[in-house]
Amino acid sequence: VQLVESGGGLVQAGGSLRLSCTASGGTFSLYDMGWFRQAPGKEREFVAAINWSGGSTNYADSVKGRFTISRDNAKATVYLQMNSLKPEDTAPYYCAAKPRGLGWIITDYTSWGQGTQVTVSS
Repeated sequence: VQLVESGGGLVQAGGSLRLSCTASGGTFSLYDMGWFRQAPGKEREFVAAINWSGGSTNYADSVKGRFTISRDNAKATVYLQMNSLKPEDTAPYYCAAKPRGLGWIITDYTSWGQGTQVTVSS
């Protein structure tokens, strides 16, 4: 499955952004989806994940209560609503897909988008 992210940009601290990731070339509902980010000089880190039906979600502690992941299987799109943004949220954000039924570690994700940059100014 191919993934294309959109919605990144520059925002002031305390602001909001909504990222979108649209899939093509596969049956979207066969995949669990995740969002990751990679700040300069750091390893790629988990942000949020959602299972194939949307009935189960998981978040990194650093974004819990501020970010919300959701999906629309009819539109083959997964979203990341980001509120109360902080400068430390600055990074390119990547969406990823993994076949449902696999584990939830980063190496289980088999398809990755090219990323969309999020920059939060203080």
